[in-house]
Amino acid sequence: MRISVSSDMDEPVARALIAELRGRGHDVVPHGALRPGSDPQWAVCSEAAAREVSDGTSEQAVVCCWTGTGASIAANKVPGVRAALCTDAGTAAGARRWNDANVLALSLRLTSEPLLKEILDAWFAAEASEDDEDRANVLHVDGIARGGDGTIS
Repeated sequence: MRISVSSDMDEPVARALIAELRGRGHDVVPHGALRPGSDPQWAVCSEAAAREVSDGTSEQAVVCCWTGTGASIAANKVPGVRAALCTDAGTAAGARRWNDANVLALSLRLTSEPLLKEILDAWFAAEASEDDEDRANVLHVDGIARGGDGTIS
């Protein structure tokens, strides 16, 4: 799978993330502080990674900043992106299952390497729910993102 990864800082956990994804066989596209010459501002690099998901260049993305909050906010402004800030494996599994999240947001401050592996294990093991209520919620969110009230006509 092709995965875009952004970070506003070149922190050990961000480097571990890239190594872990590559070790799992993924094609990683770095952004921000992880790619020389790229703009490292969290809003800019998170948007860049999320846009690659939106336009289909990448299947998923992982966006990182100190708290993970700014990266998730920036990514969620991109149409078609459902970014989830995950601080544990259970949240990552639920984000994939119930929210059909396609962008994982991580905190550089809170995420240790062992926790990173647990989050990634859960993220990749989970699949989007086929439950009608869950799908309706995801469609509602997508409708809101298109500028409507979420109602699907």
